[in-house]
Amino acid sequence: MTTLGFIGAGNMGTAILKGFSSSEAAKEVSISVYDISIGKRKTLKQSGFSVYNDEIEIAKQCKYIILACKPQQLPELLEKIKSCISSETVLISLCAGISVEIIRKYTGENTKVILVMPNMPILLGEGASAVACDEKVSNEEFMFVRSIIESCGIAETIPLDKMNEIICINASSPAFIYLFAKGFADYAEEHGINGKAALDLFSQTLIGAGKMLMSSDKSIDELIAQVASKGGTTFAGLEAFHSGGLENIVKNACEACTKRAYELGS
Repeated sequence: MTTLGFIGAGNMGTAILKGFSSSEAAKEVSISVYDISIGKRKTLKQSGFSVYNDEIEIAKQCKYIILACKPQQLPELLEKIKSCISSETVLISLCAGISVEIIRKYTGENTKVILVMPNMPILLGEGASAVACDEKVSNEEFMFVRSIIESCGIAETIPLDKMNEIICINASSPAFIYLFAKGFADYAEEHGINGKAALDLFSQTLIGAGKMLMSSDKSIDELIAQVASKGGTTFAGLEAFHSGGLENIVKNACEACTKRAYELGS
């Protein structure tokens, strides 16, 4: 039977754990978990999960190990488990800014590593995750890991050397969208519109617009043109966005995000 272990049961780790464990594919997988928090371990055990009191036991027992700790904690964790990692072990890192090279610095040059960059909507089963690996990981191993991530949303395979650049696109962008939404909600309240009603309308609009982006054969510019008639209200709003430099603001935010990712991994 395939063995899968989780080291770390924070928001992301727990979301993937619960999402995958309830999927059809999990019936053929032995799943175990460890978290530094005694309280979390107790809660997970009460929920029926196989819980260990030591991360080393996870490393000994499991072929696939999801590393769901904070990036700053990863070096110490890898030092603890490196003696238990074999040439068949597949490490799956959710740590932003941490490259395959950094992981192998602690575990050895032959370690199989898959990098995953999930985002917070994974908590609702609506995640959008980027995944990447190198040639040491077999196609079968990679597809198994993809199936784990896809149990909580969608996954897209990207080049290994673009994992820092993708962070702003899917992992950080929910926070950017929330800030954008706040501007609309604040405007509504300033003009006497119920904030909750306005936010619900805006949120559903995001969902609908997102689905159109994913399913339409039209370009982004064509979709904008469908909404914005020249001389109309939407056109006037777009002109204000352009004059305020919205596209450059977005690019600058992405550059700042990517820069920080490289700093975390240095």
